Amino acid sequence: QVHLVESGGGSVQPGGSLTLSCAASGSLSSLYTMGWYRRIPEKQLELVAEISSGGGIRYKEAVKGRFTISQDKVNNIVFLHMNMLRPEDTALYYCNAADENDAETDFWGQGTQVTVSS
Repeated sequence: QVHLVESGGGSVQPGGSLTLSCAASGSLSSLYTMGWYRRIPEKQLELVAEISSGGGIRYKEAVKGRFTISQDKVNNIVFLHMNMLRPEDTALYYCNAADENDAETDFWGQGTQVTVSS
């Protein structure tokens, strides 16, 4: 089992910045791709950014150039640095750990709310 705890959400004005953190604990012996997803009300869960164990990174097109995913492998923390936030970035953001050796195994955090509003 992998336990994920997100933090760093909050309210910010358009154009502002926030950094989300995801602290992982538990059985971390496998290789995981760490991802940030978000759920906008009445819409599907969508991938925002992910980083593989080898450092490969992928972003949702709408956040490219504004969001940056990074990780602290020593402390098992994954960050999502969000700049130039827009009202359409308002969502519940979730951290995900997907086992790279087992497609059916992944873990989710409880989510952290990001609200972008003037």
